Amino acid sequence: MDIKRLKSTDNNFLSELKTLLTFDAIDNEEIIKTTNNIINQVKKNGDQAVLDFTKKFDRVNTTSLQSLEIDQNELTESLNKIPKETKKFLELAAERISEYHLKQKIESWAYKDDYGSSYGQKISPLDRVGLYVPGGKAAYPSSVLMNAIPARIAGVKDLIMVVPTPDGEKNDLVLAAAKIAKVDRVFTIGGVQAIAALAYGTETIPRVDKIVGPGNAYVAEAKRKVFGTVGIDMIAGPSEITIICDGKTNPDWIAMDLFSQAEHDELSQSILIATDPSFLNLVMVSIDKLIVDMTRKDVITSSLKNRGIFILAKDLKEAAAISDYIAPEHLELSVEDPQELLKEINHAGAIFMGKNTCEAVGDYCAGPNHVLPTSGTARFSSPLGVYDFQKRSSLISLSPETASNLGYVASALAEGEGLQAHSESAKYRIIKKNE
Repeated sequence: MDIKRLKSTDNNFLSELKTLLTFDAIDNEEIIKTTNNIINQVKKNGDQAVLDFTKKFDRVNTTSLQSLEIDQNELTESLNKIPKETKKFLELAAERISEYHLKQKIESWAYKDDYGSSYGQKISPLDRVGLYVPGGKAAYPSSVLMNAIPARIAGVKDLIMVVPTPDGEKNDLVLAAAKIAKVDRVFTIGGVQAIAALAYGTETIPRVDKIVGPGNAYVAEAKRKVFGTVGIDMIAGPSEITIICDGKTNPDWIAMDLFSQAEHDELSQSILIATDPSFLNLVMVSIDKLIVDMTRKDVITSSLKNRGIFILAKDLKEAAAISDYIAPEHLELSVEDPQELLKEINHAGAIFMGKNTCEAVGDYCAGPNHVLPTSGTARFSSPLGVYDFQKRSSLISLSPETASNLGYVASALAEGEGLQAHSESAKYRIIKKNE
């Protein structure tokens, strides 16, 4: 298999790397046109539009949107249907995810100044959140847990899940995860129509404050369109992994870790940064050996050939600098002293420390969230967390003395901006000397 190789010492290294990293988000006119039409129809016709598009795209024909809601009893039935061992593992994953995210909860705070005035911040949960989950033959119960549990911990009162069921095919694993995560309501709808229903509300589906969860290109475009009307988690690009290795990890392990991202789809990106060219060769041998037995070998091969990169760095410090330039979704520090190397890392969605810590475990049950910034956005954004389901309100309570003292300041600044009413409002609070 041919995988692109770069050397940090090459004169054109950064320009080549930039080109290889570039991912043009789908800008398909047909997708945009279709998405806009569906959103407008749902805004105009509510339930009926959702039903019409569900019939068209998912081949589910019904006269009532209420009939597409799965009640709590059916969720319980799905939980009881799945194998006992699978149920146990889902519950264990949920416990670990909860344990981690409980530490993220932000509390309200306040303080007083010397004049008895108080200032602070009130933390409040979002009222209602929509969770989009891919459905049909695809099963992503881990996404249900990763999105729903932080929302619950934040104190979200109403969690509404939408999941398409093409040809009426329901996935018990997904529904079981919804029960474990204590999702309030589940509707078997998907696509753009589901996003629009959550964003604007219909006769049956209440409007939410924020929409989270993965989806296809149409769902991503729909989330982009409704952002501002509601909050969204992110517009996610293809999955990514960067591995920094000192050459002391089994090359088979590294090869399989690269595969773990490449198997998502052909646009996924797997990058290995090493300081020894001979180790890169060993990993290449492992790739050629292991790919034969991969059930998704065609996808993996396409991903690695088109977007995979092997990078030779001068040393681990330079490797860290290159990784920061990439700002990957997942970063494995497969080195003897990951804590020391961590000091050099500033931009990554999730960092996996040491050769025993593979990204795959993080996807399911380590505890930290697997909803992560992609396409270099780890430079300015963070993993999904409890804080994404909480909002902050500033608190200001002024004593008469503080109101008077600051009245002079505010009035002068307001006059400088030409805002008379602001100035007069502040002046009203100034204590006159004869008062």
